[in-house]
Amino acid sequence: MLTNHLEWWGMRKVIISGPPPVQILDVTGPLEVFSNVPDYRVEVVASDGSDQLLTNRGLKLGGAVQRDSISGHIDTLVIAGGDGAESGEYNEDYVRWISDAAGRSRRVASICTGAFLLAAAGLLDGKRAVTHWNFCDRLAKEFPKVNVFPNPIFLRDGSIYTSAGITAGIDLSLALVEEDHGHHTALRVARQLVMFLVRPGGQAQYSHMLSRQATVSEPLRELQVYMLENLKANLSVEALAERIGISPRHFSRVCLREMKMNPGQFVDRLRVEAAQQMIDSSSMGLKEIADECGFGSTDSMRRTFQRVIGITAGEYTERFKRMKA
Repeated sequence: MLTNHLEWWGMRKVIISGPPPVQILDVTGPLEVFSNVPDYRVEVVASDGSDQLLTNRGLKLGGAVQRDSISGHIDTLVIAGGDGAESGEYNEDYVRWISDAAGRSRRVASICTGAFLLAAAGLLDGKRAVTHWNFCDRLAKEFPKVNVFPNPIFLRDGSIYTSAGITAGIDLSLALVEEDHGHHTALRVARQLVMFLVRPGGQAQYSHMLSRQATVSEPLRELQVYMLENLKANLSVEALAERIGISPRHFSRVCLREMKMNPGQFVDRLRVEAAQQMIDSSSMGLKEIADECGFGSTDSMRRTFQRVIGITAGEYTERFKRMKA
């Protein structure tokens, strides 16, 4: 990959593309993030050589740039996912274009199932990668040279970045802005978009919750959302039971029946997964992470990590650093 290169009067060229029909938010999410920073010049590129990009909702994004017109250095190449990426058939010309464009890019990113196109181009061989939780197993089977990690919201391996499902593309784009322009700029964009700068938790907790929603009662679903958004709050059995108006004993029985774990176990898991994500994707110290995730202290976080995933938070941090090296 090329070193940092500014062009177009000092602007960074961001190219967003994907095989049609693309998931519309995979394109418009990163487009909105980068467009909120004057330093970036964003172009949407149609994979078929036209000036329109067909989305999964039947809408066509006009004003797309033909891929053959993209020349010179690229700062950030973003490949979106969607039905076109999930078909299992990859247009050879388009895959070659991705490979060529990647060779002229400082960094390359995929949104959701756009990881399949990076893998088809050989860009993920020997790399750690993530995609939508529902496609992680398939990505690993179809491209065995890729080291698939199902939990993170996004992953970086060298100059290659991959992200989880759909809205995770916004999380990744904010992280790239932070990487380029620092915390304050990324925070300003996050505030403008009314969203987290660092989302509290990995995608495993969301996939776990989503898979349960068909059977979990509505009050419990609402409580789960509250817990995710308020990890620093009092999440004791008594407090949670009071929030939905039932006795602590009955609440414990409902949790075991609906979520196959007791309330304390579920809270522990949410907080550990949130801490893992912060360790994976931020430079925060363990003390700050423990506070943000509601552990109360680093010692409490250490014990909870040991109980939930079998290693301490410190050991997890060291392993993650070794994996990044």
